[in-house]
Amino acid sequence: MLLQDKQTGHLVEIQDFEALISPLKPTIVARLQAGEEEQDPEEYEKQQLVFPSGESLPRCWIDENYKNP
Repeated sequence: MLLQDKQTGHLVEIQDFEALISPLKPTIVARLQAGEEEQDPEEYEKQQLVFPSGESLPRCWIDENYKNP
C-alpha cells in the first residue's frame, strides 16, 4: 500500500499494514519510493501521512480514543 508524506509529497510503501491500522502505534515503517533503487525502511509518523488522493487517514487508525466524542 502506498501513502503520501504531507511534508514532501513523496510516496512511501507501507511495510506493516497491521501497524498502519492499529491506533495504538503512532509510527509505522515504510520505504520511500524515490529513484530506481529500493530505499531503506524508515519510521514515519502516521499524522504526517495521507492517501495519494490527499485524503487523511481514518481517525480509527490514528487515535486510540476515536470512539469518544
